[in-house]
Amino acid sequence: MHFVRQHKFALSFLAVLAFSSIMVISQLDARKDAKTSRHVELREAMIILQTGGYTNQADKLYLKLFADLEKLSNKELIEDWQRTVTLVEPSSYQPSNSVWRYYWTVRKAMEQRSESIIQRALKLSEEGD
Repeated sequence: MHFVRQHKFALSFLAVLAFSSIMVISQLDARKDAKTSRHVELREAMIILQTGGYTNQADKLYLKLFADLEKLSNKELIEDWQRTVTLVEPSSYQPSNSVWRYYWTVRKAMEQRSESIIQRALKLSEEGD
């Protein structure tokens, strides 16, 4: 008990610091979740607009999704690919279909990332020698 009275200011500071750190981390997680849900919302809206015949509006959303493509994680890319591959015929050429264009854009991004992942893995394997 004497220790607590003697160091009450330092302990109070540490308690406030720990609480603040927890709040900052939870806020960062909330922002990440909001960005992910916003991306999913844009993707689904593009799909709805394209299938409903609103191609101009779907193209606008495609451009927004395209601009954010580099910021997506590999998991999000795979989710986008899985969602769009079921909606389009990949082998048929459909440049006026925003969903088809987004499918191919995501696929190319996945291929580029997989190459860099493979190169990184090879580099790591060589470092062990």
